[in-house]
Amino acid sequence: MNYNDVFDSFSNFRVVVVGDVMLDNYKIGKVHRMSPEAPVPVVLFEKEENRIGGAGNVALNLIALGAQPIVCSVIGSDDAGKILIDKFTENAISSAGIVQSKNRPTTVKSRIISNKQQLLRIDHETTAPISAEESNELMNKLTSLLNEGIDAIIFEDYNKGVLTEALIQQIIAFAKLNHIITCVDPKFENFLSYKSVNLFKPNLKELKEGLKCEFNMQTSSNKLIDAVSQLEQKLSNSISLITLSEYGVFVKKGDLIHTAKAHPRNISDVSGAGDTVIAVACLCLLSDLSYKEIAEIANIAGGLVCEYAGVVSINKDELLEEVNKLLTQ
Repeated sequence: MNYNDVFDSFSNFRVVVVGDVMLDNYKIGKVHRMSPEAPVPVVLFEKEENRIGGAGNVALNLIALGAQPIVCSVIGSDDAGKILIDKFTENAISSAGIVQSKNRPTTVKSRIISNKQQLLRIDHETTAPISAEESNELMNKLTSLLNEGIDAIIFEDYNKGVLTEALIQQIIAFAKLNHIITCVDPKFENFLSYKSVNLFKPNLKELKEGLKCEFNMQTSSNKLIDAVSQLEQKLSNSISLITLSEYGVFVKKGDLIHTAKAHPRNISDVSGAGDTVIAVACLCLLSDLSYKEIAEIANIAGGLVCEYAGVVSINKDELLEEVNKLLTQ
């Protein structure tokens, strides 16, 4: 397999990321003393940073891999929403699918950081489901994107209200009608709503919570296969890709199963690894790679981003080098 050609082909794919986008805000400073008003540190402010978060991080990974992402979401008609749109433009990510609503705020996660440690996080958000009007507007945006072509839709669910059960079903039906591949990174609330998708990627914790089951990977690994079989009976999905942290990535396609073993890494931060995995898996699926190759490459990608502190996108050249080294021996 010439993975160089595969990675080159990523630039041909237009991928819609639909789900909960958010703004990650960082207020950074130094602590020199405790407050006289309460037993809390006083942070002397130095700088502020804004970054794309939530489902937007999947789009950042797609652009890093050379693909053409389009973000579909509902955000607020507020200052944070404007910053987020500007950030998408700065990163060459299309926001043609964004609906700005006057009835809900943009989700903002504000972190107070000192000496590379998070002291406090403040979330500004609503998790109420989007309205029928907002849902229809989002669907209209998605439909209009067909004019320039859509190769895949990634559902990135953070349980913040954008992906309602009705909208999920509507988008899946739309994708089937237009022969568009569907990939899902789920959360608990709508876990069993993603019926008949091409690729379903929960992590182990989400799988257990979604199916209300419990087992120990060290002593009962066969129960993982049973759980995934149960999942597929409920969802009728084509491929199940389960990220297992230190145990690697498990994949099942029909009766075929494979586990991509985790490679030794200097783990720094696991934040955002799932976003990288779903982006890589989707592009590998579009490139007609086998279920084993999808799992192996996604596993390598997830491990690589965990070596960096904070939420970072995959480095395409670094990933290709690792894939050629580990999978072509």
